[in-house]
Amino acid sequence: MVEAPETVLPDAGEHATCGQCGRHSGKRWSFAFGKPVPKGAPGEGIIVKCSRCAIQHRPMVRRSLMVALVVGSLLTLLNQGDILFAGSWKAALYWKIPVTYCVPFCVATYGALSNAHR
Repeated sequence: MVEAPETVLPDAGEHATCGQCGRHSGKRWSFAFGKPVPKGAPGEGIIVKCSRCAIQHRPMVRRSLMVALVVGSLLTLLNQGDILFAGSWKAALYWKIPVTYCVPFCVATYGALSNAHR
């Protein structure tokens, strides 16, 4: 029987140090990004970040922006398409459309952070 390679994972019960800024974060406010790497294998593995650095994690923000672009465009067309194509723009559209894009961005970011929560 083949054994799975041992991976290096930070202990969830200890206070972590942010891999980006060096701040100490409590056990409830640290997030782990990356993939577990077997011992001795090349690569970064898991990077632990504090909450401030986690919300600025570029790959997560990029994915959230892509989700917001696709889902926000779909929702805008479904909800406001008739008004947009008719050309009768109302003042409310100037705040409704940006909010329509913000909602999927926030949901995707929340999902990524809750998945990365330690």
